[in-house]
Amino acid sequence: MKPDIEVDARWLDPPEPMEKAMDAIGRLEPGQRIRFLIHREPLPLYNLLKQMGLTYRTRPIEDHCYEVLIFEPEN
Repeated sequence: MKPDIEVDARWLDPPEPMEKAMDAIGRLEPGQRIRFLIHREPLPLYNLLKQMGLTYRTRPIEDHCYEVLIFEPEN
């Protein structure tokens, strides 16, 4: 299994967090996940992930930030 792609977009101004997320999605390989860190819940990203057929799980982490795990759904 390939290591997770980690994207730390905390405290960056828009549109940089979305650009970093989309770049990581372009590099995502089967069986790999993206660990996306951001300082606010990325609601616009969720719709894009659904349209792309990707799955995500979000959880709050320290400093009132969020961790979003992005991956391909298991068949």
